[in-house]
Amino acid sequence: MQPRVIVLNGIGSVGKSSTAKALQKLTVDPFLHVQGDSFLDMIAPRLWGDTNGITFEKLTQDEAPSIEIKMGGALDRLMKGMRQSVGALAKAGNNCIVDDVMLAPSDQRNYRDACADLQLQFVALHAPLAVLEQRERDRGDRMIGLARWQYGRVHDGIHYDFEIDTSLNDAEAIARSIASALGLRLINS
Repeated sequence: MQPRVIVLNGIGSVGKSSTAKALQKLTVDPFLHVQGDSFLDMIAPRLWGDTNGITFEKLTQDEAPSIEIKMGGALDRLMKGMRQSVGALAKAGNNCIVDDVMLAPSDQRNYRDACADLQLQFVALHAPLAVLEQRERDRGDRMIGLARWQYGRVHDGIHYDFEIDTSLNDAEAIARSIASALGLRLINS
């Protein structure tokens, strides 16, 4: 069978990584889990807080903290490279589940270009803003305000094969819904 690429797109703390891990456990066909955060960890430390890399601007939005993400040329190249590497992994015969935070329709086009002639599907993971902000606080490893700033941006102009609200079920149930919608074979089904 032709390798598959499934891109899980959503705001930070929506449950992309836990959903990807659950899909890996449930599916007959093995999938690599490609984490966008792993690629962010690759940039040189000096590019954190640098306009050529990534900066974060504290704002107030609707009387609540908000953190705007600004990406410079180095980070833009990194993210394009990540999306191209997903295509390369799949073209080498690997199924991939990617968790990403796409901030523009051009991000989806990058995937489409990199994964031409492959099975490429996009899944939107949603949750109410109040749930995302509570998860952001509970995690303790997130800048408070990222979810609020991303909320109106992440899904804007992106076209999906399936969309799901992650606030209603646990990661396994969400993964089962995605598998059913995308026609993935499950272990013991």
